[in-house]
Amino acid sequence: MTIQQTPQADEFKQQLRDSLQREPVIFRSLKIARHANVYTAGDQDKAVYFIESGQIKLLMHSTEGRECLLALHSAGDIFGELCLSGLDSRQSTATAMRATTLKQIPETQFFARLSRDSLFEGFVRYLAVRIADQQHVIANLVTADSEQRLGQTLLQLARTMGKKDPRSIRIELKISHEELSEMVGTTRPRISFFMQRFRNLGLIETNRDRFLIIKESKLNDYLAQIA
Repeated sequence: MTIQQTPQADEFKQQLRDSLQREPVIFRSLKIARHANVYTAGDQDKAVYFIESGQIKLLMHSTEGRECLLALHSAGDIFGELCLSGLDSRQSTATAMRATTLKQIPETQFFARLSRDSLFEGFVRYLAVRIADQQHVIANLVTADSEQRLGQTLLQLARTMGKKDPRSIRIELKISHEELSEMVGTTRPRISFFMQRFRNLGLIETNRDRFLIIKESKLNDYLAQIA
């Protein structure tokens, strides 16, 4: 659900951030309130977005109205790049999970910036990492049960959005059981059941600030046992 941390992806994100900061007034800045949409499915929107601060989730809805969470993005990430494919309208909805600040980069100007600052190679590598993420998600949906998928999702969130503690990783983004159910592809009661099991086994805990603490090595070992 999130972009993996790789040297290539991190390097591109930093290079793009540096490029935008050199001329901060060229591109429109947007402040998006928590739970507000940047765009919705069906919108005619030809822009790529760079997250300066905050978090964005991408959702797609089925014909029955069910939500599928496609990805989570945080500061330094870009999203909305499918406009570059020539699609006439947005296929997903981008929603702020907390107050978020964005740079809006029109499609033509995005290509021009990549060319001017020699960022095309980094962008291709970044997209390749994103494709690898999506393949991993699809494989988990097909081969793993819901408890394993939840565990893998928590580990991925911890590794990409968490902060290291001495023996664990702290996720400061508040993620509801409903949002976890969208990521994992199961019901909210099942998520609550498995989260309580993980707590009872000492694999996760919540600190006094209500942040989720992931015991990475313990959770990894447990998932290996039940695989």
